[in-house]
Amino acid sequence: MGVVPKTRTPGSPSGPNSPGRPGRPGRPEPDPRTDTPSEPEDAPHWHDEPTIGGGRLNWLRAGVLGANDGIVSLAGLVIGVAGATTDHRAILFSGIAGLAAGALSMAVGEYVSVSSQTDTEKSMLAQEADALARMPHAELAELAAIYVGKGLDPQTAATVAEQLTAHNALAAHAEVELRIDPDELTSPWQAAFASLVAFTLGALVPVLVIVIAAPEIRVFATALAVVLALAATGLTSARLSLSPWPRPLLRNVIGGLVAMGITHWIGIAIGRLA
Repeated sequence: MGVVPKTRTPGSPSGPNSPGRPGRPGRPEPDPRTDTPSEPEDAPHWHDEPTIGGGRLNWLRAGVLGANDGIVSLAGLVIGVAGATTDHRAILFSGIAGLAAGALSMAVGEYVSVSSQTDTEKSMLAQEADALARMPHAELAELAAIYVGKGLDPQTAATVAEQLTAHNALAAHAEVELRIDPDELTSPWQAAFASLVAFTLGALVPVLVIVIAAPEIRVFATALAVVLALAATGLTSARLSLSPWPRPLLRNVIGGLVAMGITHWIGIAIGRLA
């Protein structure tokens, strides 16, 4: 008895997606060459978050660094003194003196540093403004050439350069050529004040804890308070830089513990020699 071959009616479904087979009946397999996953139009993106202007970000970072310096510096100082002596007044006076000296030193150093940076930026802006006044066509051609180097075709680059120059010539050239935003120059007074206040607030943590805590637990209590404070500044630093938080946090905490440990053992050694 012969075997009758099966025939398929033209247009009838067949293959792995035909009805009656497991899987997704009647649905064609996606083509990875042409089919791309759809993305919601309102999908969040990191640069959609609120941002902070460059100048304000600079002095906020100066504040975070100032707080971190205050915590570590004064923790090392008072724990080192506590390792050398149990005199409550000596620990308190050394903490107050270190706080005042450190806060003023931070403020002056930040003011001098930021003032030098701002003076340099202002000088560069003045030279660029003078060049725009003396040879505007050459500066326009230079700006267009920069955009060509970034990937624009010459005609588009020339149009962009002309429109930006017409809107604000100095800002257009400063941002592209000098990497300076004329409206976001950092204020040295803001940076100095932020460092002064932040250092003082950070330094108060170890000073107050070691003075208030009972003598038998003062070192442990100070170390614990410092770890928590350094974790807070590490998280704040990560938030400002939009970076993952574990590395800044661990860096802050481990560095603070090492500083406290070294100064405490130095204080103990000095106390035994005295």
